[in-house]
Formats: sequence, structure tokens, C-alpha cells
Amino acid sequence: MSESDFPENRLAGETSPYLLLHKSNPVEWYPWGEEALERARSEQRPIFLSVGYSTCYWCHVMERESFSDESVAELMNREFVNIKLDREERPDLDEIYMTATQVLTQHGGWPNSVFLTPELKPFFAGTYFPPEDRQGMPGFTRVLQSMVEAWRGRRSEVEQQADGVADALRRYLEERAQPAARTPAAEIADESFKALGRRFDARWGGFGGAPKFPAPSNLMLLEDFVDREPFAAQMLTETLDQMARGGIYDRLGGGFHRYATDVEWKIPHFEKMLYDNGLLLELYAREWGRNADPQVAGILRETATWLEREMTDADGAFWSALDAETEGVEGAFYVWTGDELRAILGAEDFGFLAPLYGFDQAPFFEEHHYVLHLPRPLADQAKKRQMGLDELTQQVDALRARLFEARGQRREPLTDRKVMADWNGMAIAGLAEAGRLLPEPTFVERACRAADAVLARLRPQGRLLHVLRGEQPPVSAFLSDYVYLVRGLLALHRAGAGERWRDLAAELTEEQIDRLEDPSGGFFVAAESAEVLFRSKEAFDGATPAANSIAALNLIELAEVTGDARWRDAAERTLRAFASLVEQLPDGARTMALAARRFGRSGGRAGAAATASSASEAVERPVTVSGLWRGEPGQDGWREFEVVLALEDGWHVYAPGASSFPGVELSSESDTRRVELTAAAREALELDGERIETWSGRVVITGEVRAEGSPVRLQLTFQPCDSTRCLAPESVALEL
Repeated sequence: MSESDFPENRLAGETSPYLLLHKSNPVEWYPWGEEALERARSEQRPIFLSVGYSTCYWCHVMERESFSDESVAELMNREFVNIKLDREERPDLDEIYMTATQVLTQHGGWPNSVFLTPELKPFFAGTYFPPEDRQGMPGFTRVLQSMVEAWRGRRSEVEQQADGVADALRRYLEERAQPAARTPAAEIADESFKALGRRFDARWGGFGGAPKFPAPSNLMLLEDFVDREPFAAQMLTETLDQMARGGIYDRLGGGFHRYATDVEWKIPHFEKMLYDNGLLLELYAREWGRNADPQVAGILRETATWLEREMTDADGAFWSALDAETEGVEGAFYVWTGDELRAILGAEDFGFLAPLYGFDQAPFFEEHHYVLHLPRPLADQAKKRQMGLDELTQQVDALRARLFEARGQRREPLTDRKVMADWNGMAIAGLAEAGRLLPEPTFVERACRAADAVLARLRPQGRLLHVLRGEQPPVSAFLSDYVYLVRGLLALHRAGAGERWRDLAAELTEEQIDRLEDPSGGFFVAAESAEVLFRSKEAFDGATPAANSIAALNLIELAEVTGDARWRDAAERTLRAFASLVEQLPDGARTMALAARRFGRSGGRAGAAATASSASEAVERPVTVSGLWRGEPGQDGWREFEVVLALEDGWHVYAPGASSFPGVELSSESDTRRVELTAAAREALELDGERIETWSGRVVITGEVRAEGSPVRLQLTFQPCDSTRCLAPESVALEL
């Protein structure tokens, strides 16, 4: 039977392109909802949850290989309640179950394949499974059979594991934000900046090895340091330049692909996401504002044109994404063979353009194809050819137009036409910033039109929605919807589009506080719901900067543009909620570190207000603690770490070894070795008849810890003192 021979399943009534892709599978799919959850509870069946999104290449592969197979479907239908979820429609559920997969497997990705108890607790997970055992991966049928055997024969063990995973998730998602009595020290951003410097790829730009992602949170932090740190300007400009010249940028049509699979930014994963392009528009706009590079102006105009041409609906709102594949072949719309290029360009123009666009060497994508890119800047090529840059650009643009026209005859990738508040907010902010700085008033006008369309369609009853789903129940707004749409409206206000955008930003922020603020500080990802295991508070940056961090930045800006101190108070509450986390893990919560820096610069009380022994007496907390890995684990499982205890001027801690005073001590449940402590400054004191050593400045602890399996936790104990007093001893937990 072909797939079209099967009757449509319950997904046929959905509007998500990803769910509709599976509507004719022989699998009896359910969308996430009470019908599926009640069936699992009443029949005591395990749930198979498959999470993906419309432009996910390996999601499509698994759909073709496994979910369209009648024998696989028969096993799934007989033994499981099968739920298909679009991660872009339900980011709250996606976060929980992706975290579960990372806990269980130490890695993640989509499609996300999770097996749940009827109580929604995960007990086994993975990502893509091939139909049969392949290259060390178990086949999907074998996985299903193993889960059936476990559920039937060892159910109590399965449920015990599920309880353990749920407890781990609860600790991670609910307890990772421990409110503090002070905001993070503004200087914590310096630690995050230094960590970026250690990972910077000086040859190709970006951070780390392949695959390479745009990582806007990295670049946003660098922007905040460029005025006083030449290395920040170097890292930022080099990364933006290499991305703009690489194959990750669509040389013909404009816009950025999702990420590069290689260190040179040359070979992309070909999906195009609205959120990447919105955030990158902002970053390139500010880069133009700093150096007026003609290449940067071209990137801005071409990406804005792509948004208007391919990603905008009739009302002006923006669609979500373009698929990576065409007819099952990834990149087919974008790549070229040498013969195709010769046929379109002719021998002379082929020879002219080949070294400029990187097809003068052997094919490098899937053996026979090229991805168009700029191996060297056009300005360098113009100088080499003894031509003016404008002259060379005009000649290249004429050939680009011919290739673009020829590409237009190909079958285009599918477009995900969901309109989501948060991703539209990112594109609105990007267009507004580009329009302000180029300057290009039409970009600002397009951004205003998109904002009007989103507010009209996703706030019809005065309460913001995440996405509209046709006849399906609407999805209420998540924290990311509020903060990114507010960010877009504030960008419109900065661009001179009118005071109403500032007022609407304030109104939406009031709604955000009312619906999602945690009384202890920070914001929940989503409103409370019986169908969600936990309410988490997002603080770590991922493909986009963390929503709580953007919330803090918005509140700081609202305080500045309105003069209303209550916004600053709300920003302080948010920063205090994540103070311990960002000080322990500044490299993971980079945008929160940036918000702390801006809060301090704008006149906030960064680093102040620790509670002393009486409620009426407050003292400063003069210590910042951070911990990070140094290098990768060795084959024997040992891994180097570094913990830094930074003391403000005038404060010290006691060195280890004093009998009457609590010295600095590092402990761990894991084995440690080669632990060394060094201090920037040491002084010997005579106290209570005992000669002891005090340390001040930066105290650095290095060593090795056994880093196998579960996360490694270290405990740092110390007592800060100045010349007149000692604060209570502190014990800080660090998870590396």
C-alpha cells in the first residue's frame, strides 16, 4: 500500500504543517490533548511522544522510513498511545521533554522520541532512530519491542526510573533559579566575555568547531564590549564577516540558513528560520552602524527583500520557516553542479564568477555539488583584478540575477506558514533596527505593518496568543511571545515610529507580569496547566537568547524610556531570581549576564543588597563565584575544571588550614585530584593567637574531577571578611 491508501488519522484536523505531514501515516497519531492523555490513563498504555517541526530534515526522514511503514505502525498502534507534537506550537512541552532526552542520553535533537508513562513521566528517550540497526544506532522496531517488553515484564522498574527522571527534571527546571537578595554583579559579564574569547575560532570566526551556529546571544554580548575591548570588536566583526561570506548565507536569494555543518561556514543545514534572520538583521544593522561596510548593507537589504518576497503574508505578518529539503533531498533548491552553472553562465562568465563564488575547485557538497559562497571578500578580489569595488559588484550582480532566475524554475521548499508572536517580534525588531541605522524608512514601515497584523490576529480579545490554529483551540502566549514582541515594539519606538509602540510594549509587559511572573522572582515559561509536568523558568540561552534574560533587558529599557521606577524594580526582581545561577554559569546564561551589566550601567543596584543578620541591616555581598570546564574529558574519564572566587577590593577570605577560622574548601561527591589553589594576593595575620593567611583579589582553584555519567557538582565553602567584620560563612553549589 502507498501512504495515500491509508485513511487520514486525527492529525488531519490540525493546522500545523508538521502535524499535517503525518496525517496519512498508518500510525494512529493523536495531537497532544486530553483525548490522547485520557486514553493512556484509562488503558494504562505507555505513550510514544514524537516531537519535531516542519523544516526538520531528520523528522522527514523518520516519517518516510518508519511512520509510513505498515508493520511499524501496527506495532505502535497495538502497544502505545502515539502523540505527534509540533515543538514550535508548544515550546513549554518541548523544553520539558528535550531536557528529559538530554538527561537520559547526554545529547538531544529533533526528532525527539520519548516514551512516557500515562502520568507523562519519561522513562526512555532518543532522537532519530533508523528503521533497522545501523552504525551503532538501534533500529526503531527493536526500540519499540524493547519498550513493550519492559512495560509488560518490568513495569515497576520502568515506573521507578520514570519517577527518578521526573525528580531530576523537577530539580533542574524548577529549582535552578534560586532567588537571591541581590542582583548579579555587573562584572559577571566579563567572565562570560572571557569564556567566549577562549572558544573563539581566529581562523574562521565563530566559537568552537563544527557544527557552527549563529548563536545571537554570543554576538549580543560582544556588542556590549566593543567600545572598550578591541578583542570583542575583532571577534564580532570577524564572525559576522565569515558568516556573510559563507554558504550559510543564501548568496542569491538573501537570508541565512540555520547553521553550518563545517568550521568554515561553507556547508549549511539548509532550513531558513524566521527567528535566526530577525536576530541577525539586528546584529548586522548595528555592525553597519559601527563601520559602514558596504557588504553589511548588502546583507541587510537582501535579507529584508527575502523576508518580503518569501516570508510575508497578505496582512504583513511573517511566516515561520522554509524547509531544508525538496522532494526528499536536502539542499536541492540551493546547490549546483558544475554543468548546471556552465549551462546558465556560459564558459566566459563561468570562468569569471567561479573563483569569486567558490566553484573553481572540486565539488564539496555530496560529492557533485557546490554551495555558492565568497572564499575572499569582494573588495580583495576587486583589488586583485585592478577594478573598482562598485564595478565588480555590478558585474557579479548581473550574473547573480541570471542564476537566481534559473533557480526560480526549480521546485521550491515548503513554507511553514504559522504566524507566531515571538518569532514575528524578532523580525520586527530586526527590520526596525535596520531601517533606523541604514537609514531605510521602508523597513520601519514594513515592521509597523507586521506589528499591526500580529496584534490584530494574535490579540483579538485583549490577551496575547502564541499562534492561531484554524478551528483548533488557540494557544495562549508563552513568555517568549511577550518578551520578543515587546522587544520588537520597543525597537519601533527607537526607530521613531511613534509613542504608541512604547505604550503597547508597556501594556503587554503588564500582561506578562500578571500572567507569568513568579512571586519569588523571574517569569515562568507558561501559565499553569494540568497537562504539563512542571512550570519552568527559562534562563539558559539556546538557539535564541533566554526569554527571562530578554524580559530583564526589556524592563531596563522601559524604565529608561518611561522614567517609571516600577519597571526598574521588576528588572531587579528578575535579575535577583537568577543571580546564583548566572554567577555559577555565566557562559550558559550569557544574556542574563549582559542584562546584569546593563542594569548596573543604567544606575541599578547590581551586586548589592544581601541580607545581613537583621532585616533592617544590609551589606554588600563582595564575592562572585564561577566555575567552568577546561578542555574535554580524557579517555580515562578525568576532566580539568576551574573555579574562580573573585573578591571586591578590601575583602578577603581565609586560606585553608586555619584551625579556628573557616578556610576556602572545595568538595565534591565525585573523585577529584591535582587540586591547586592560588590567590592574587596573600597576607599573614595574627588572630586570637593563631597566625593565619588571608587571600584577596581572585582566588583560582584548578584540578581534575571524574566526569563520567551524571552532572558533576562541586561545593565551595568560604567566609568573606573585611577589616572590621566577617559575613556568615557561605557554601556555593556549582554544577559544571
